Amino acid sequence: MKKGTIILVVIVAIVAIIIGSLVSSYNNLVSLEEKVDKTYSDIDVQLERRADLIPNLVNTVKGYVEHEESVIKNITDARENLLKANTVEEKSKANNELSSAIDALMVIVENYPDLKANQNFINLSDELSGTENRIANARNEYNEAVSNYNSARKKFPVVLIASMFGFEEKDYFEVDESKTEVPDVEF
Repeated sequence: MKKGTIILVVIVAIVAIIIGSLVSSYNNLVSLEEKVDKTYSDIDVQLERRADLIPNLVNTVKGYVEHEESVIKNITDARENLLKANTVEEKSKANNELSSAIDALMVIVENYPDLKANQNFINLSDELSGTENRIANARNEYNEAVSNYNSARKKFPVVLIASMFGFEEKDYFEVDESKTEVPDVEF
C-alpha cells in the first residue's frame, strides 16, 4: 500500500472512532434524561394520588372538627397549590406546604377520640401513609436519576455534547429541612 492510502485509512478510522464516541455519549445523555423524566412522572403520579385522598380525609375530619376551619383551609389551599405547580421547584415547595398542613391536621385529630376510631378515617389515614411512603421512594429514585444525569453531563467530553445539544442541568426534588421525618400518628 501507498503511504498516502495508509494515512487516509488511519484518519478515517480516527474520525470514525470520534464520531462513534460522540454518538454514544449523546445517546447516553438521552437515556439518562429519559430516566429523569420517567421518575419525575412517578413523583407526579404519587402527588396526584395524595391530592386525591386529601378531600376525602378533610371531609371525614370536617364533621368532627368544625371549629378548626383554618387547618382545613390550609390543607385545601396547599392541595390547590400542589395541583397548580409545574416545575420541580414549585412541586417541591407545594409538597412541603401540604405536608405541613397535614401534620397540623394530625395534631388536631389527636384531640378527637371518636374521629380516631372512625373506620373511614383509619382507612384514609392508612392510604395517606402508604402514599407518603411511595412519594418518598419516588423522590429518592428521581433524585438518583438526576444525580446520574447531572454527573454524566458534566464529564469531559460529554459536557461539550451536552452544551451543543442543550442538555440542561436538572433540579433535585428537595424536602423542607424541617420535614426529614415522617410524622408519627398513633391511633
